[in-house]
Amino acid sequence: MFQPLSAEQVSAQARPSILSNLFQFGRRGRIPSVVDPRTKLIDQAMVGQGLITPEELVRIHELGEKYDELRPEQPLHWATSGARAVEADKQERERIKAEKKAAAEQKRREHAARVAHNKQTDIVHLGRGVSAGLADRRSNIERLQHRGLPPLSTPADVATALQITIPRLRWLAYHAEASTVSHYIQFVVPKKSGGERTLSAPHKQLATAQRWILENILNKLPAHAAAHGFVKQRSIVTNATPHVQSVVVINCDLTDFFPSINVHRVIGLFRELGYSPAVATILALLVTECPRRKVLYRGKPWHVATGPRALPQGACTSPAISNLVSRRLDARFTGIAKKLGFVYTRYADDLTFSSRESSRRIGYLLARVRHIAQDEGFAVNEKKTRVLKQAARQSVTGIVVNAKPSTPRRTRRQLRAMLHNAMKTGLPAQNRNRRPNFSAWVRGMIAFISMANAPQATRLKDQFQSLGQ
Repeated sequence: MFQPLSAEQVSAQARPSILSNLFQFGRRGRIPSVVDPRTKLIDQAMVGQGLITPEELVRIHELGEKYDELRPEQPLHWATSGARAVEADKQERERIKAEKKAAAEQKRREHAARVAHNKQTDIVHLGRGVSAGLADRRSNIERLQHRGLPPLSTPADVATALQITIPRLRWLAYHAEASTVSHYIQFVVPKKSGGERTLSAPHKQLATAQRWILENILNKLPAHAAAHGFVKQRSIVTNATPHVQSVVVINCDLTDFFPSINVHRVIGLFRELGYSPAVATILALLVTECPRRKVLYRGKPWHVATGPRALPQGACTSPAISNLVSRRLDARFTGIAKKLGFVYTRYADDLTFSSRESSRRIGYLLARVRHIAQDEGFAVNEKKTRVLKQAARQSVTGIVVNAKPSTPRRTRRQLRAMLHNAMKTGLPAQNRNRRPNFSAWVRGMIAFISMANAPQATRLKDQFQSLGQ
């Protein structure tokens, strides 16, 4: 295999192509392969020159082959192994990315499912500024049972009691500063004292929910003994009767009575009854509303809040809630009145104090009334405060109380004259103010006079019936 060659033979057998690449055998620490023609020619020259024996060359090349087997060419190995490592790392990162993406998608689906489930079964948000207590579902069941109130603890309990779904309850109770829909119909009516009053009539679904709250909760709670407005078996007559034959009668008026009772005061009322913050919040939102103004924005009508959420005038629940919120106010007024020798009653926002003895402490009483009202979250309308002595007509919620409960004499005389003239001209001809359903209005006026003093209405009833009405 390694036939010895002389220098002349090497020169004769060597080709230019072989000699030109004689020293390009790769890495210096590697033994060239025997199959390479350059390596074979050099080996034969070395044997011919006596530099090495054929046996030694065989051993050397065996070691070279073994070495190449155990440790391949490093530059090539490094390049291929590096490329493989880069590709493996890329695939691993793609795998991790895909796993994270799949996990995120699964998490999103699970979150969406939870949100959808919660929307159908629970209420955790009802608008800014009013949702703080919705997470607390702890009601005082013993207190509720003691008062005979329905034991409600969660939004689901309220929805079940009202026989509506959770989404519908959320829609009815949700608080928004601006909304494209309104649960109330607002209209304006003139006040007797001048100006206008805005009334808010709830739509059918909200009115049904409010009626349930009134019948099952509010009507089971007694108002203060001094309150006569919106209370069964009490009226403007029962409110005026305690002040009959008084030496002095003081009439006061609370400014913005219903708007002064905001949603947070109503929440406090329901919580005091024993309801959880969650239930108290929902009930309060169902019975309160913001004053709103209708505006047009980008061609779309919006109902925009112009004030804080409070009791609306027109909801069936507002009178009863106002009486319950005012219990402490009534108790304090009753106490100061008794201390100073006065009697106190209240009909809605009309406050009346009277005394059957002369008193020099009227100024002090009025000052205390102002302070107590302010302390309880109300304000006295100074322009409507009246101090009436016996020499003047003493009137309490439209009932004259100088000697006995009665209607103003002028009212009775005008009605009597109108009925007398109607005997000649007919009743419709006497409708000079063009009142709608004039006959019903006359009948109501006679009933009003009869309620205050039945004997005073006897003759008026006879006149009315003689007209065939």
